[in-house]
Amino acid sequence: MMKLFEHYLIRLIQDRQLSRGQITVTQPGAVSSAVGGTVSIKCTTSQNVYSSNYLAWYQQKDGGVPKLLIYYASTRQSGIPARFTGSGSKSDFTLTISGVQAEDAAVYYCILAMTFELSLKIDL
Repeated sequence: MMKLFEHYLIRLIQDRQLSRGQITVTQPGAVSSAVGGTVSIKCTTSQNVYSSNYLAWYQQKDGGVPKLLIYYASTRQSGIPARFTGSGSKSDFTLTISGVQAEDAAVYYCILAMTFELSLKIDL
């Protein structure tokens, strides 16, 4: 599932508005913060997002490979510093960076994709 999602993400990462089915994800323009400050990046979806959807935050530095920070809206990816926090529900989500560091300068993407489970039935 993750590889499919990554492929989907890479193809659409440049879009500021991302439609997934009938749901549109919208992010505002640039935000700024002084080093040591706190910055909040907003993300709004056109419909309420529930557990069947995957709301994730990615960081991309200087055209490099996007890095997963937060998934399922608020779960921090392993190895991501605690200063990155995801919050929100329904249609309003926020990525908060507390104690901003110089290396946090990047493009941040809010990405929505449907999750699914595959099962395999084998008849013997």
